[in-house]
This record gives sequence, structure tokens and C-alpha cells, in this order.
Amino acid sequence: QVQLVESGGGLVRTGGSLRLSCAASGRAVSDYPLAWFRQPPGKEREFVAAINWNGDITSYAESVKGRFTISRDNAKNTVYLQMNRLSPEDTALYYCAKSNTKWTMSRRRDEYNDWGQGTQVTVSS
Repeated sequence: QVQLVESGGGLVRTGGSLRLSCAASGRAVSDYPLAWFRQPPGKEREFVAAINWNGDITSYAESVKGRFTISRDNAKNTVYLQMNRLSPEDTALYYCAKSNTKWTMSRRRDEYNDWGQGTQVTVSS
């Protein structure tokens, strides 16, 4: 069992930046793809970004491409999400997740079996 703990959320104005972190403990995640999802108020949880085991392959939702960057530091068992040019539409609870398998870097929620508790990002206009 792995525990994932997100941090770095907060309140920011439109156009601002935040960097989210997700630290894993209990079991190493260095062999697995990791991802960020988010759940806006009153909406379904949606894919944001994913990264393969060594960080050389990434995938982004169209809505964040060019503004968000996912990265990881396997020595620290941590995945990051750098978010730039934030808009009110980015307001959501942000979750990190570990893939069920070592080989699948998916955009589907059911492909991830370990989740953090989430960190709130609120962007004011």
C-alpha cells in the first residue's frame, strides 16, 4: 500500500502560478506512471496530466497543455505539477494518483488505484 500526500494548493489570482507536490510513502512508486486529476466544484473528476516512470513521456489534457508541466523526482518519491497562467476554470480539488500497472500511462480514473486526499486550488478573477 502506498500513501500519497498532496501539498501546494491555495488561493491565487488569474494569471498566477502554483506548484503542487505529491509525496509518496509506504512503498516506492518509481516504477509506476503517476498522474494528476482534478475535480471542479459540482463536476466529475477529470484527467490533468500523467508521466511515465522515468519522466521522459508526459501527457496532458488539452485544457492545460502549454500552461501546466508535470515532473517527478524518483529519488524523493515525489511528483510535481507546475501550473502557470491560471484561470478561474482551473479551480478544483487536485489529486495525484499511482497507476495500477507499470506499463499503462492512462487518462482513465479506473487505471489508478492509489489516490491522495487532494489539495484545493482556487483561482480568483
